[in-house]
Amino acid sequence: MTGRVPVLAILIGLQASGKTTFFRQALADEYVHVSKDDFPRARRRQARQMRLVEEALTAGLSVAVDNTNPSPEEWRPLAEAARRHGAEVVGYWFPPDVAGSLRRNASRTWTSRVPDVGVFATLKRLRRPRRSEGFDALYEVRIDGAGGFDVRPMASGSPH
Repeated sequence: MTGRVPVLAILIGLQASGKTTFFRQALADEYVHVSKDDFPRARRRQARQMRLVEEALTAGLSVAVDNTNPSPEEWRPLAEAARRHGAEVVGYWFPPDVAGSLRRNASRTWTSRVPDVGVFATLKRLRRPRRSEGFDALYEVRIDGAGGFDVRPMASGSPH
């Protein structure tokens, strides 16, 4: 253990919004990756995800949860797990760009493509996170058009 406080990073956004690419570019060197996409056929996916998060935090490791995490119902249990382990909770918000997500999703391989209806179903549930919902810090992440990302702290008084 490094002596520093572990971080639980929660990536929040539509399918094909750039979350996994962002993880690879910005977080992969320091964070354990947990995604339900890694166990698509598992029956109790939520329980398995929570077990992996708990294991990483117990080991003092930082962990990034790379799913859509569209609402407080999804991120609240994650934040509670982080608190139990003394970890910081950081949210990365990918504002919805439906056209861009649909375009990127259409270019995915058949096995990783999500039906368009899935993107729209997530959009209906997608909520912009607030610090008061258990986050120590929140960042807005946008694709920069040059193969990278523009990451900025979110204003704490955001109306959404």
